[in-house]
Amino acid sequence: MDFVYDAEQEALKSAIAGLLGKAYDSSETRREVTKTGPGWSDATWKQLAETGALGLPFAEADGGFGAGPVEVAIVAEEIGHVIAPEPYVETVVLAGGLVQALGTDEQRAEILGGIAEGTLVPAVAHTEVGGRYSEQPSAVTASGSGDSWTLSGTKEPVITGERADLLIVTAALPSGGTGVFVVQHDASGLTRTGYRTVDGGRAAKVTFTDTPATPLGDAGTDVSDAVALAVAKAQVAYCHEALGAMETALSTTVEYLKTRKQFGVPLMTFQALTFRAADMYVQVELTRSIVMWATLVLADSDDASFQIEAAQRAKLKVSKAARHVSQEAVQLHGGIGVTAEYSVGHYMSRLLVIDHLLGDGAHQLQALSATVADHAEYDPFGE
Repeated sequence: MDFVYDAEQEALKSAIAGLLGKAYDSSETRREVTKTGPGWSDATWKQLAETGALGLPFAEADGGFGAGPVEVAIVAEEIGHVIAPEPYVETVVLAGGLVQALGTDEQRAEILGGIAEGTLVPAVAHTEVGGRYSEQPSAVTASGSGDSWTLSGTKEPVITGERADLLIVTAALPSGGTGVFVVQHDASGLTRTGYRTVDGGRAAKVTFTDTPATPLGDAGTDVSDAVALAVAKAQVAYCHEALGAMETALSTTVEYLKTRKQFGVPLMTFQALTFRAADMYVQVELTRSIVMWATLVLADSDDASFQIEAAQRAKLKVSKAARHVSQEAVQLHGGIGVTAEYSVGHYMSRLLVIDHLLGDGAHQLQALSATVADHAEYDPFGE
């Protein structure tokens, strides 16, 4: 496998890094942006649209650029480097991915075109209280037939749900299975209660009461497999965002050990602290290997079950590594590491949230272990 970016990918990486590095030049700048609604910068979102980042994975016919998972990963990683609050994975990868996979020609042109232009910000309402990351919705049910459908129930948390221009909602179908529906932001019977999350982002409790909804694609069709694959692609993108955040946490910690003095010498003089920083580096590099592998599986494999398993393996590794790296970063900074004025605490909060988005490490381990017996036995001493 080739892990080296080509010239166009390097140019994309440089452009996004420059844009976001200027927009979020310090943790204080990010705090100012996240203090008020919508929780991210409209100006930065518009700039991302102008660079083409918001339309990368969509087909050219739908207003995008026809890029692949590697290009999406590059953007997500640069977002992680500065923990930019813009909802790239939620809007482009997850919401856009569902529309691209299931939508009609008209729905793709309208929704994906709006995302790519930066004028439309949809949110996916999929997670349910007590659902433990289940791919099968039960708290929200759909009723109707043909083009006339209504939804009832509650979704929470819905990332960026209060601000979203429209909602992409998964719901249990009357005949069984999962349907995906589009709900307008001003639909009757729709209630959205927003709140801040631990990482400074925004989420909402969204309640549907006989709310009018339009099927995404074919009405009444079970699309559980398509939802599972869209979630897997978003999981890999979140893994890249976490990788970028871990890299910054590591570099910030190493720089602190080089410059902060204790007993008249830099902290890096103490071997025990240097070994702990080395362990952080090892975890970051191991994470990069498996996350890049998962990305290339998405890019090169047509086997949906393999793609989903690759995403689960990457998310499990990120869960363990992110916890180790972020906690060590705070510990090695001492008391300043937990203050709001310093950056590493914010990185730890964001990495904690990423772990829990679309299934935490424990959930991924459970899912992977359930399929162990499905694999053929291998005898290392056999012929």
